Amino acid sequence: MKIHLIRSRISLEFNNETSLLDHLEHNHIHHEYQCRSGYCGSCRVKIKKGKVSYAQTPLAFIQSDEILLCCCHVESDIEIEL
Repeated sequence: MKIHLIRSRISLEFNNETSLLDHLEHNHIHHEYQCRSGYCGSCRVKIKKGKVSYAQTPLAFIQSDEILLCCCHVESDIEIEL
């Protein structure tokens, strides 16, 4: 799967072996976070295209056009706005 970062025009391959947040950090793309568990919502970003799911419903409040980088499972190619 591919992750496309809209503002920076970067595309990355992704295979769900780590969290999306960890994968971005591994590629030197840093984003705010706190809990890494879906509780706080600090890693919330806008998703423009694609689909994600969650193994457990996160406790943090998110809108229908937002995802949590720390705990989402990427289901298809996505475009996100950091």
